[in-house]
Amino acid sequence: MNTATPLPGVFAATTSAWEQQTWQDAADHLHTARDLVRFAMSRFAAADLFFGHGFPDALEEARYLVAWALHLPVRQASEWLDARLTPAERSRVLHLLRLRVDSRQPAAYLTGEAWLGEFRFRVDARTIVPRSLIAEQLEDGALHPWLDLDAVSRVADVCTGGGSLAILLALAAPQAEVDAVDLSADALAVAALNVSDYGLQDRITLHQGDLLAPLSGLYQLILSNPPYVDAAAMHALPVEYCREPELALASGVDGLLHTRRLMAGAAALLEEDGLLVVEVGHQRGVLEMAYPDVPFTWLESRDGGTYIFLLRRGDLPGA
Repeated sequence: MNTATPLPGVFAATTSAWEQQTWQDAADHLHTARDLVRFAMSRFAAADLFFGHGFPDALEEARYLVAWALHLPVRQASEWLDARLTPAERSRVLHLLRLRVDSRQPAAYLTGEAWLGEFRFRVDARTIVPRSLIAEQLEDGALHPWLDLDAVSRVADVCTGGGSLAILLALAAPQAEVDAVDLSADALAVAALNVSDYGLQDRITLHQGDLLAPLSGLYQLILSNPPYVDAAAMHALPVEYCREPELALASGVDGLLHTRRLMAGAAALLEEDGLLVVEVGHQRGVLEMAYPDVPFTWLESRDGGTYIFLLRRGDLPGA
């Protein structure tokens, strides 16, 4: 019996040939949308893809990609999953699925769109894929115990990226003028498209600059989903996250470089009872150790996590 271990090159060539045949078999023998969702899940698992850009797992992302390729509503998947596809439709779906596997790009970059709840935003590799949990706080009215968004007149979104939070803030605060800031001119180009899509050019002003620097006057609310990935985590990011602009992710050794600067500068830009709302991901413990005397209020997300803090102007360091 031959017990020799195959050479890596031989194994890789065999695997590559098998993978190629697998995709060809899918084109020849799979017939329904449900078949292709199942096939996508298998290929995603085999490729060890990472899901964190709007979809919690392989099933949700597979459904979305199949629906998008077929111009069908993913929320009504039960109505079309068992429908048979034409050869051209099957080819279109498989092309998109293989692109996801081979490129390891987030699905949003392949389709050119991302969703926050019911709201669609344009997105491409010039900006981070929108996924801030502040969006659900605005949708759920979580700020109302501290601030009546229906009555505010001047608010700001710092590190706006593609503009999604600025747009959601404008919709949640219908009387407010919104200043949206980002350091990246590329990201702001995407934001301008999104602002135009929602017809909010008269209420949202885009500013290029470093954090709070472009802002002046006083605001009732400043919110931000700044970069908060620490140096160690940056070195261990899944490939999909490495496709996004590093500028939108990295925040120094401990992940709090941008948050510290926001806390240091916000008091000068907030009204007496104004609020600073900042998303810090999993950095809560690090932040509380760095500021043991600051009375953070932590907003609970739908999953029970506490990734977003709220501070009144008077509670900010140096206020």
